[in-house]
Amino acid sequence: MILLVCRAILSVEKTSRKVNQTFMTKAVQLRATPAFYLTLVGLLGFMGVAYLVTTDRLSAFDTPIITWMQSWESPTWTALAEFCALLGSAKIVIILSIITMVLLYFVLKHRSELIFFLIVIGGSASLNVILKSVFSRERPTIHRILEETGYSFPSGHAMGAFSFYASIAFLLWRHIPQKWGRVLLILAAVGMILMIGLSRVYAGVHYPSDILAGYLISGCWLAFWIYWYQWYKERSQNQPRK
Repeated sequence: MILLVCRAILSVEKTSRKVNQTFMTKAVQLRATPAFYLTLVGLLGFMGVAYLVTTDRLSAFDTPIITWMQSWESPTWTALAEFCALLGSAKIVIILSIITMVLLYFVLKHRSELIFFLIVIGGSASLNVILKSVFSRERPTIHRILEETGYSFPSGHAMGAFSFYASIAFLLWRHIPQKWGRVLLILAAVGMILMIGLSRVYAGVHYPSDILAGYLISGCWLAFWIYWYQWYKERSQNQPRK
């Protein structure tokens, strides 16, 4: 009888361990999700562009694109470039970010999304300052349609636009059930990001490689935090309710 009881206890303990292991696996296991791979692609892509910039091997890529885009110079295109520069400026991004944070905290009550948004936007801005100081690349001098100061690589407008509009698209995606609504959301975000980036090349204040690097490193930064945000949400859902 004692042996049977001991076996029963051992059986219960083994079952309990298996349940606990299953729960812990679901709760904390880190998986190679699409966000994980996008983080790697963005990081490796940025490193590749940065290497080519520091070794001065991108002139054949940058100069023809700038020349072609500026061949379209006109008052209309210049006005559009000025408008896009305004949309991607620090002042406008800060204003829109504050509005977004107010909506997330007070209206929608999405605390975790607010923290995610703060980390992505604030971190992207800080990262841009650091990277510009590290690479210290001067702005192009081919033909300045608009004037700008500071270093060129990577583009602050490109990084800010990508971080802001892409993170907004990510946060809104799961709240839009209709397929056509999601398509419009992605098109709007991509359109804003591309317009702001390309306008900087047209204006003569950035090389195309500055814009490309800004997109890559911002994509890496955003994907990295999407990965951890999704992991946190999954872990929260798997935790037992008290």
